[in-house]
Amino acid sequence: MESMLNKLKSTVTKVTADVTSAVMGNPVTREFEVGRHIASGGPGLSWRIYNGTKKSTKQEVAVFVFDKKIIDKYQKFDKDQIIDSLKRGVQQLTRLRHPRLLTVQHPLEESRDCLAFCTEPVFASLANVLGQWDNLPSPVPMDIKEYKLYDVETKYGLLQVSEGLSFLHSGVKMVHGNLTPENIILNKSGAWKIMGFDFSISSTNPSEQEPKYTCKEWDPNLPPLCLPNPEYLAPEYILSVSCDSASDMYSLGVVIHAVFNEGKPIFQVNKHDIFKSFSRQLDQLSHLSPAVLTQVPEEVRDHVKMLLSVTRTVRPDADQMTKANMDFCCPCLHCMQIPFFDDVGAVTLQYFDSLFQRDNLQKSQFYKGLPKVLPKLPKRVVVFRILPALTSEFVNPDMVPFVLPNVLLIAEECTKEEYQRLILPELTPVFRQQEPVQILLIFLQKMDLLLTKTPPEDIKNSVLPMVYRALEAPSIQIQELCLNIIPTFANLIDYPSMKNALIPRIKTACLQTSSLAVRVNSLVCLGKILEYLDKWFVIDEILPFLQQIPSREPAVLMGILGIYKCTFTHKKLGIPKEHLAGKSLPHLVSLSIDNNLNLTQFNSFMAVIRDMLTRMEAEHKTKLEQLHVMQEQQRSLNISNHLNQPEETKSTPSPCNEIDNIFGGSSEQNGKENGSSTITSQLSRVSLTMEEKQRLAREQEQAAKLRSQQPLTPQSVKPIPTATQTKDLTSSLLNNMTSLSNLSLNSGPRTGLVQGGAMSAGFPSGTLTGSVGSMGTTSNGLNSGMNLTSAGMRSSGSGMYGGMATTTSTPSFSSLTQNQSQNQPNKAPDMSTLDSLFGPQKAKVSLNQMASKSAPMTAPVTPNPWLNQFGAQQAPQVTPMAMGGAPGGFGIQANPFFSPQNFSQPLTTPMATSTANTGVLRQSASANNDLKDLFG
Repeated sequence: MESMLNKLKSTVTKVTADVTSAVMGNPVTREFEVGRHIASGGPGLSWRIYNGTKKSTKQEVAVFVFDKKIIDKYQKFDKDQIIDSLKRGVQQLTRLRHPRLLTVQHPLEESRDCLAFCTEPVFASLANVLGQWDNLPSPVPMDIKEYKLYDVETKYGLLQVSEGLSFLHSGVKMVHGNLTPENIILNKSGAWKIMGFDFSISSTNPSEQEPKYTCKEWDPNLPPLCLPNPEYLAPEYILSVSCDSASDMYSLGVVIHAVFNEGKPIFQVNKHDIFKSFSRQLDQLSHLSPAVLTQVPEEVRDHVKMLLSVTRTVRPDADQMTKANMDFCCPCLHCMQIPFFDDVGAVTLQYFDSLFQRDNLQKSQFYKGLPKVLPKLPKRVVVFRILPALTSEFVNPDMVPFVLPNVLLIAEECTKEEYQRLILPELTPVFRQQEPVQILLIFLQKMDLLLTKTPPEDIKNSVLPMVYRALEAPSIQIQELCLNIIPTFANLIDYPSMKNALIPRIKTACLQTSSLAVRVNSLVCLGKILEYLDKWFVIDEILPFLQQIPSREPAVLMGILGIYKCTFTHKKLGIPKEHLAGKSLPHLVSLSIDNNLNLTQFNSFMAVIRDMLTRMEAEHKTKLEQLHVMQEQQRSLNISNHLNQPEETKSTPSPCNEIDNIFGGSSEQNGKENGSSTITSQLSRVSLTMEEKQRLAREQEQAAKLRSQQPLTPQSVKPIPTATQTKDLTSSLLNNMTSLSNLSLNSGPRTGLVQGGAMSAGFPSGTLTGSVGSMGTTSNGLNSGMNLTSAGMRSSGSGMYGGMATTTSTPSFSSLTQNQSQNQPNKAPDMSTLDSLFGPQKAKVSLNQMASKSAPMTAPVTPNPWLNQFGAQQAPQVTPMAMGGAPGGFGIQANPFFSPQNFSQPLTTPMATSTANTGVLRQSASANNDLKDLFG
């Protein structure tokens, strides 16, 4: 690696030293910077060609340098002759100006070490291209070594040389005298230019019709650089010391032969015995074998044979080769006299070289047909020959619409680097042109090309502003076409530019325009580019914008519907059900009944509305079903947790809830109603760990198994096995109530312990009014949710409690107890019937046991704590109506089970000092304590 770097360093140092030694001190270096050595040319390839730039304008040039060290081997006289010959050639070239002659940018300058002058940018000489690499840098540049001439380049190059000769012969009356590949230069664009006028001969009578040229006799003693190349000289130049314009045509024939034969001339000349060689050559030319010209194309073979004729009059002149002139107003290309030059590429290139002679109408016709020709031409020719000619027309605004399509067509075939280097700098000023309007349209049609190959910074600064100007243009036609074209390249626009610049301008154009076509095209454009936007931008910006559109034409309404439909049905977008219900559907429904819509359009609206409703229903239904499943799972989890919870850790229920559980009631219904709130509160309070989730899954499985089992039937636990048979609760209650009503009707009014309109312990005063139905709808003193039917009673008609409904006296429990004590003085009341009523939850004590325990405490009164706790006799009063018109005796205030604390409420009436009531209170307090034990 180090050796390679050292070799490269030495090469660069050598080249720099050569340039420095050759050009240092030459006046050319004052105005021009000399670059690297690129080629060689001129007589004997003696001129080194360097690239360079002008210091003041940075214009690219080629610097020709002749190093005087080359001729150090010659004597001073010979050196002077060589220098004079070279000077004469450059000075003659500087005086001549023609497109087919090499253009001199700076005249010849001489210094002690070199001669130098500057020309237009140059690629190489034709001799270099054909394989003659004398005086080239080492190693030979790859672009020269690999350069191959295309047929169109060869044809048009030879045609250009012929045109240059025609200018010299007809215009200047001059013979070049040394037309060789060394003196034909290929410039940067590939055009062939003539130089090397060292041995040119001017006419002695330029004003006369027939020019006369005086030729010098061949002097073999002169240095080679002081003599023309004999291999390209006509025979008469040596043998008869005469020349004319036909001598240059002979040289042209030899050049044509050399082009098709790798740079080899038709004959090799012995420079030491040139006369003998030319004599022999003359005989060969007189009997030229067809095999000599086998490499020359057949179309031009006969013409080359004529050019190599010994007889000068047989040789075609330059005008005949180029008259070959086509009628430029008629690009039929069939007016050529030589079929070889009858090539569409050559004629196209020739037309470009003569554009300055044409008017705009002729140019426009030519540019219209150019796209058909460009694909037939080599890329190198198109890029380096045609493209510069096209871009030079950008200064003419009227021609830009005709030139621009061809430039963009060439850009499609260029690489990204070539486009940015050769085309984009020329297009940048055109991006800002707004007139004529066709420029914008052409750019919009090729926007995908521009966005693909243009760097992001130039897109932001030049390309997209042009699109924005088109949307804001006053021309409705421009806006329409711009809106139609935007969707074709929307995928190439970066998202921030589309979101922040393009979409707002489209919305503005839609809202502010007075043209229906622009408004409709705006909606269509938005609909087509929805797929490049994100969901929430469409919901937040596009859909609300639709409600701002003022017009109600059918086309506009259908455009709005189309955007809704595209958003609704697109996989990436979609409209949430909340937006559908709150905004989209109300807007669409209001639009659907517009009077401007026909039946088909109305059906389209209704189809979209139905689809939206269907999806909204399905989504919300699915959500509710999922919530229901979650609630059921949580309820099952709660049941499982309750079943798995130890007995001592369960929370003690309130007496009211315990009684609700005993009597059934509406606990199941309340549980269903409160289930969702319970689940929600629990889920919001709990954040489960992995272990808890695993336990939860196991419990759910257990709960599912429990649900799948048959429900267990509760069994009554009887602490006293002496009871042989459990009485029917319904029958017992009916019998007791019947006897109770009979006793209450026969007994007189009695004074009860009343204060504030309600009894302190027991039922409040009042009359038992109403039927069984009214009792069933009010609180029965046991459970707020229990009616007679749920307690096991059936309504048997109005006759059963008819007396109770019409009586004005309250049933007397005291008389009932007295009658029972008289009938059965020694037998305690059997309370085992009520044992099954309270269930098997806590069988601590039976009601019979409660009665037996409380009997010694109530000597003056019958030992029945269940009845005596409800108070003494009560005076007949008007019954105050309680809840819902029910009798006060069955109200919540008089329900001892609804509020267990009423069992311990002290008596405060004046009658509280009686002995019987004292005993009753003691029995009531004892029964209350037992009930508390019973309820846990």
